[in-house]
Amino acid sequence: MPAVEQTDPDGVDFGWVMQVTFVTTILVGSPIVVLASFGTALPTWTSRALFAVRVGAVVWFLTAIGVYLYARYRR
Repeated sequence: MPAVEQTDPDGVDFGWVMQVTFVTTILVGSPIVVLASFGTALPTWTSRALFAVRVGAVVWFLTAIGVYLYARYRR
């Protein structure tokens, strides 16, 4: 029986794509949200949270597409 740690994915390894997307979004997305917030009035914590979610969702989506295309290219 093969060990649990080993995988042999056909095509793109989506586990790797999700992990790299998560880490990259945290490292790259946080500064982007901060920079984008400088030009926006955010008077309440609710508006700050909603702004971070909206901008973060776009960053997450674009990062996921980029990582997937990179994994597909490297495959």
